[in-house]
Order: sequence, then structure tokens, then C-alpha cells
Amino acid sequence: MIRDGTTPDALHDAALVLRAGGLVGFPTETVYGLGADASSDAAVAGIFKAKGRPSDHPLIVHIAAGIKGEESLSRFAQPLPPFAKALADAFWPGPLTLVVTRQPGVGAAAAGGQDTIGLRCPAHPVAQALLVACAELGVPGLAGPSANRFGRVSPTTAQHVHEEFGDALLVLDGGACEVGIESTIVDCSRGAPVLLRPGVITRAQIEAACGQPLRSKQELASPDPRASGTLESHYAPAAKLRLMDARAMQTALDVLGANARHIAVWSRSVLRSPSPHIVQRRMPDDAVASAHQLFAVLRAFDAQGVRLIWVETPSADAEWEGVRDRLQRAAA
Repeated sequence: MIRDGTTPDALHDAALVLRAGGLVGFPTETVYGLGADASSDAAVAGIFKAKGRPSDHPLIVHIAAGIKGEESLSRFAQPLPPFAKALADAFWPGPLTLVVTRQPGVGAAAAGGQDTIGLRCPAHPVAQALLVACAELGVPGLAGPSANRFGRVSPTTAQHVHEEFGDALLVLDGGACEVGIESTIVDCSRGAPVLLRPGVITRAQIEAACGQPLRSKQELASPDPRASGTLESHYAPAAKLRLMDARAMQTALDVLGANARHIAVWSRSVLRSPSPHIVQRRMPDDAVASAHQLFAVLRAFDAQGVRLIWVETPSADAEWEGVRDRLQRAAA
């Protein structure tokens, strides 16, 4: 059931569902999340079951801004190191997840059993209103992975979530997600910042905000904690996705000629095909707009019944790293 997430009644009803241990779909600026009370391992187990997600694959916990958020932060996490606090000050509310040392005895299921936990303060007004309503009912934060079946294309509209889970799930509609790909994840649990998942916040922005360079697991001589969206194969449409440069794509279209069928193309370059059956969409020239469109485009191609999706390989420039990451995993 989809309800207007800006109305007090819908927010209150959603908060009651979450306090009772149920699940709710809710918007963030990145993608729509499938929320449950992060402090209840039983409620979080419902997320893993609904998504078909392995229970050792951690979830991100969403917390409110302001005083409620400070209370939730101290509930789930041990005191942040100064560089992590600087990142939170710079980018929260916003599309940044910090992996930090978890407080013992809370959020174990959301953390996938690890001693670390991923925390984020989302910028979407509906998400913030829901988090405040939940906090007032004693729910300190929401575990909120993307509201889709595990490994598939993330949802960026309430209708996408409804298509995944049907009428049984209450979904708060907050419009189309502004960012369109999941948050940047920075591990802050090993004494230095490590980028675990790229997003629209770039490496340069992270380093400038925290005042030190990003490190690698090789430099720290310790394994990365498990984190959301870091499996090799993820974000995959039903059709087979292939990354290609524009020249290879045009050559393939020329070879197939008028007989080409069941193929969708998403490219920045203008490509030609004599086949009227090729589905073509123009990829924006800038990374932010492409991120905003990415998952919606893949879902639209699937809805049109194509079997192959050819995507022009994004630029190697730093601002495209988040889009490249999602496409590479979708093609894996």
C-alpha cells in the first residue's frame, strides 16, 4: 500500500508498524529503503527474510538529525574518532554512511554479527520525519537496505517498491529519489578512513573534509569490514547488462543490422541502428544526472522486455566512480 509520506497520519501509522516490529518502505535521497527497528534483532530478521538477503550481509542504520540523532548515535556506536566526526559534520544529513565501532549488545543483527555498524543520517524530509516519529515511540533508528529483492536493481520511486513487495508492505511516497544511487560508505573503525563503496561524494571531498588521505586495506594490513552493496555481483537487472565503449557498441549494431531484437542501449554517444526494435535512451553527460537516472533506466528497460542492455562505459573521471561501480557490479 502506497501512502503520501508527507501526511502526519501516514507517518504516524508507519511509526506504529515499525514499533510493532514490522517493515515499512520509505524514501531517502539515495534510494528507497526497507525499514525495520534497528534495535530489534527480530524486526531486522524480517528484512533479511523479505529481501532474501544473507543474514551476515550488514545493513545500514538510519538515524535522525539533531538531538534525537545524537541520542541514537551514542546508542548504536562507540565515540567517533575525530576524523569520523568531521565527516559527519560535513555530510550529515546526506548520502554518506560511516562504518564505526558498535556498542556491545545493540544492533547485532543489523551489523551482520560484526563489531562494526554502518550509520547514516539521510537528508530526505520524509525519512527525517519518519525517524523523528519513530524516536518518539522508542525506536532509535531504522535498519534500511534498499527496498528490493537481494541483488536486484534498487528502487528510486514508491512504485518500484510496490512492484517488489506488493500491497502487503506500507510504502511512504516521497517522490523520486534525488541522488539515485546508494550512499558513499567510509570505514572509520580502523583509525583511518577507508572507502568501501563509492557514491556521489567523491574521494577528494572525503579527504578534504576529514583532513587526511583515504587509506586501503593493504596499507592498514587488516581486512575490510563487510558492508552493504560491496558484493561483486549486485544491482542487476533481469536482462544481461554489458558495458561497452561507443565504438564497440556501434560496430555491434552495424553487424546485427535490421535483425537486431530485444536490445536496449544507454549511451552518451549518438548511435545508429537500422532496426526499429532497438530501445535507445540518452545517458546524460554529467555524473550526477546519470546517477539520478541509472536505476530507473534499468528498471524501465526490464519492463520493456529486453534481453540485453548495452551501456556505454562511463568516464574514468573521479566524479563518475559511483556510477561506474554500480554498472560494473550489475554487469558482473
